[in-house]
Amino acid sequence: MGSLNITDQLGRSITLDGVPRRIVSLVPSQTELLAYLGLDDAVLGITRFCVEPPSWKASKKVVGGTKKIRLDEVLALAPDLVLANKEENTKADIHALADHVPVWVSNVSTLSDALDMIRSVGQMTNTSPAATNLVDQIQQEFLPISRITKARTLYLIWMDPWMGAASGTFIDAMMTYLGLTNVLSEQTRYPVLSESLVRELNPELILLSSEPYPFSAQHVDLIHKWMPAAQIRLVDGTYFSWYGSRLLKAAHYFSSIFTPNALRSDQKVG
Repeated sequence: MGSLNITDQLGRSITLDGVPRRIVSLVPSQTELLAYLGLDDAVLGITRFCVEPPSWKASKKVVGGTKKIRLDEVLALAPDLVLANKEENTKADIHALADHVPVWVSNVSTLSDALDMIRSVGQMTNTSPAATNLVDQIQQEFLPISRITKARTLYLIWMDPWMGAASGTFIDAMMTYLGLTNVLSEQTRYPVLSESLVRELNPELILLSSEPYPFSAQHVDLIHKWMPAAQIRLVDGTYFSWYGSRLLKAAHYFSSIFTPNALRSDQKVG
């Protein structure tokens, strides 16, 4: 591959001088994608939240958290490509890095956005056949799971304060694809919620995500005390919010937890 001009998902144009051999990923789900595409040798830096694949924590330079990137450490790696994300990384960090190295920024709020991101990463890293095959597999896996249930649902991502996933998020897109009715559809992004507002919204189903807040069984019991009529479920948040190769496993996960039998009780699913 020679020089490549490519537009990221913010509409920014970047130029790669050739196939990137020194990649830094600032996005956990995209780090997992790079591993899936067989780019172990090319990836030099990751964040502390890039937990997949686990072995990379020992073999790659950890350059901080997604919101607190140590810019000097990234630049010291002399990357020829940095992968960032509009939501997960700060605008200031992206701009600071982009003054020195090519930074491709994803902006994923729908399944279509996610598939476009995968194709673009494949194009940039000269792994298009594998990336295209991954996209085809994800599309096939997702076909039979559309509109599994229509339950009025609240998806919580944080407590102290309570925060939920509303419209304009990838989580909301996954909920909509499954047929779940998001009770926060009239709000955007990740609004702060009071207990009184949750009661007013009156969700039939409350999903407690494993990330970014690590909800557990004790939180199910806590919420059940003030929302006794709602079904309350623990769910693996990576399947709702990671938009790389994790999507290949997401369809099976959704099919396994959103079945008629599973929705008849407060069964806890991790």
